[in-house]
Formats: sequence, structure tokens, C-alpha cells
Amino acid sequence: MAKSKKTILTGISLILALFIGCAKETKVVQKPAVEKKVLKTDFTADWNSLKQRNPVPDWFRNEKFGIYFHWGVYSVPAFENEWYPRNMYDINSPAYNHHIKYWGKPDVFGYPDFVPMFKAEKFDANEWADLFVKAGARFAGPVAEHHDGFSMWASKLTPWNAQDMGPHRDIVGELEKAIRKKGMRFITTFHHERNGLYEITKSGKTYWTGHYEFVKKNFPELLEDPCRAIMYGYMPADKYYQMWEDKLIEVIDYYHPDLMYFDAWLGEIPDKYKMPYLAHYFNDAGNLGKEVVVTYKGADLPNKVGILDYEKGRADKLTNFVWLTDDTISFGSWCYTGGLAIKKPALVIKTMIDIVSKNGQLLLNISPMADGTIPENQKQLLLAIGDWMKKYGEAIYDTRPFVDYGEGPTKMLTSGSFTKMQGGYNENDIRYTTKGDIVYALVLGQPNAETEVKMTIFGKEAKAANIKVKKVTMLGTKQKIKWQRTDEGLILKMPAEGNEIANVFKLTTEK
Repeated sequence: MAKSKKTILTGISLILALFIGCAKETKVVQKPAVEKKVLKTDFTADWNSLKQRNPVPDWFRNEKFGIYFHWGVYSVPAFENEWYPRNMYDINSPAYNHHIKYWGKPDVFGYPDFVPMFKAEKFDANEWADLFVKAGARFAGPVAEHHDGFSMWASKLTPWNAQDMGPHRDIVGELEKAIRKKGMRFITTFHHERNGLYEITKSGKTYWTGHYEFVKKNFPELLEDPCRAIMYGYMPADKYYQMWEDKLIEVIDYYHPDLMYFDAWLGEIPDKYKMPYLAHYFNDAGNLGKEVVVTYKGADLPNKVGILDYEKGRADKLTNFVWLTDDTISFGSWCYTGGLAIKKPALVIKTMIDIVSKNGQLLLNISPMADGTIPENQKQLLLAIGDWMKKYGEAIYDTRPFVDYGEGPTKMLTSGSFTKMQGGYNENDIRYTTKGDIVYALVLGQPNAETEVKMTIFGKEAKAANIKVKKVTMLGTKQKIKWQRTDEGLILKMPAEGNEIANVFKLTTEK
């Protein structure tokens, strides 16, 4: 059976924290009003029960585009990437040398010593939510806890939380209120399955696992401090698994996220901890009358329970299942670092179009600074996405895949996470979406005026051969579009007006 809130607050994790005198009282966030639906509320902690729901609600397929952010204590050193907490203890890493130079030896100034420096003094949840809306996002939320063991919410289960330390604010709670106030869905992402530092045995070999493995290897004396040991995830495996589950249930009870995302390593958590969490989440959603989403990577969950996520990747063809891509706006770190190189709007927008055409949705990461500032170049990128979506978003929101995703010379080299492409998208690449009797043809560039745009998918022997096109217009212009249907396909002339990133032709059809 799923656990109650009362059970969680008296669980092993809280007992551990109270025993060492680290935990403090925190405020409980008020639950928002949610529109009621009649949904199942008697899920139990077994896979057969957990599969008895719709893992892909229509709202997720309709809203397409969300924003999240790697922002936490690791944003203070702002060096290399969000794995600084791990790498600073690796004596063979650049992060270790950097730390020695600027902060001193890790056994004197350790990662927990950055916590008081994470003040978030310029953070304004309402300003962030307003920016996300302007970017065209329909769902948004924070990395609730990364591998580093610092909870960004007002947790009663660990002293290492944003209410009791660092900002002394309930970051997740403030964002939940601001994001929902703007009409967006609220999401939380979790990466803490990697935090646990304990011994495991695989294939007859015993070794230590966890984000802080180099603390155990190179600086084991740091684990003697019982309070800091919690942040390092240093405890017996079963106690860590219980804390992992308890934290998730606490976030559900406080904030009721619409989507819970999981990073890799979820497969390392035993089913007997995953299943009670999922039952609690699904029952909580049912009681609130809403459908929720759980994402996973690899084979970490059954596909009838959650939605597959591709990290920095996507499918190379149209799929018969719905999926998510999580990607970041930079070419480097997921968190803020000095000199972080930010992508151009065209790359992000064209990638999103390709994702949507293949039955995917995009969760885009941004990288705020430690003080809560979103750098100007990141703001401008988000606003550019929003400007494009205002003009052409009807070809993205509320759409479904066409008979095929598209055509053109640019292909993915592989399908899955961390994929590569053959070159970049251009005006010869076309992607398709559909809504009712409308087909949207999204040209990933701007052909010269009067250039012929040929859509071979409508050719005599092609997949859309039997779909009759009655009318062709182009979003963003009132110019009349010249077009004709031939055995080769639908051929139209590019008007003088257009968008340098991507243009959308609206085809009214009769099926």
C-alpha cells in the first residue's frame, strides 16, 4: 500500500536526521485548488496495479514545451559543470586543481561549505515564471534535488534543504505558486538516486557507488561528521533507499507536481521502494482529479507506467509511442559556469520542431547563476523562442504526428540519447504536424522568394497520396500562396515574406 504523509514524517530518514540534531521544523505549503476529474485512487505497490492508468495524458501531448533548470549549490563554484561536487574530490580531475587554487583542500573546504554561499538573493519566482510564459512554455519547474544531496524544498527529512540552509527559502514552494499562477503545469525533476554512498555487490565484485565515491576513496575522514554524511548520502543502502522514497512522497504531499522526471540510475533503486512511491503519486493525483506524468530513461520503469526520456537526443523517425527529450540551452554544462556558450534560437527551435514531428515533446534546461539571476543571453534566447511560438505555435501546440515526420536531406545518425546529426537543418528540410483537418508543413529555413518548395509526401505513390489538399496558406503572412498538386507531390512557391528560422504552411485537407 502507498504510504501516508504521517508515516513519511516518522520514517527512518527523519529519525536519522533528528538523532544527530540536524533537522528543523519547516512550513507546509498550502495545496492549490485543482480542477477535479473522476480518476482511479486505489493503486497498490505492484506493477500490475500501477499499469492501470494512462501514462500519457492529453495535456502532456498538447502542451509540448517545458522549461526546467539546473540551479543549486553547484552554481556557486560555477566551474566545469554540475558534477563539480563529485569531481572536486577526485585528485586527478581539473575540478580538484581548481578547488585547490580558489578554495583550498577539499578536506578543509568541502562541498558543504558552499551551502552558506548559495543565497539566491536575486531570485524572484514570479519573474522567472513570467519569462517562461513569454518563452512559450506550458510546463515548468526546478531540479528539486540533484546528485549533490541538497533539497531545494522545505524538507523535514534532511537538514540539507533550501529552507533551513543556504537561501533559507522554500525554493520549490515559491516556484510552484508562481508557475501555477501563470497557468502553467508544475514539474519537479529528481537526480538523487545517484547520491547514495554505499557498498553494492555485482557479478561477485563489491564496490562503493554514489556521487561522492571520491570522498570515500580520498577523504574518508569527512564521512565521520554525521550531519555532513547525510549530504554525501553515506548510510546503509536500505536506509538510503528509504530516504530516496520519503523525499519523493514529501514533495508530492507538499506540492503535487504534474510531472516528475527522473535522471539515469533510477534502475539502481529496488522496486520495493519505487512501487510504493508511484502508488502514492498516482493516488494523490487521483484524489486531486488530475492526470500526472512520470518520466524515465533506459529501461528504468515499465513503459506502461511512465514516459521514456532521451537525454540530449531524440528518435530518428516517427514513433508509435510518446516520448520526451530533455536538452539544455548551452553546448556545455547543465548548470551555470563562467563563459557558458549558449545556443542560437534557430538551433533550439528547429530541434523542437523535429522532436514534435516524431511524437516527442521538449523539456529545455536553463542555467541560472547562484544569486538567482538568469543571464541576459539565456533570457534573450527564451524570448526569441517565444516570439517564434507566438507566430507559429499553432503548428506545435495541440498537434499530433502526420503520416510521417517529414522529408529532406538532414538525418539523425542514431536514435536515442546523446544523438548526432548529419549537418544542420536547412530550407530543404520539412517537418509535418497535424490537427483535425489541418496539416502543418514546417520548412526549417527560409527559401528565396519564388523558390519551389516540394512536399513529396503528397506524391502519387507516397504516404499522403490519398489526402486531398483544398487550400494552402502560410502563417505570418496574408500573401496568397501559389501551389499545385502533381504526381511528384505538392509544389508551392515561397512568398517574399518569411521567417529566417522556420516557416509554416497551413494545408487544409479533406481526408
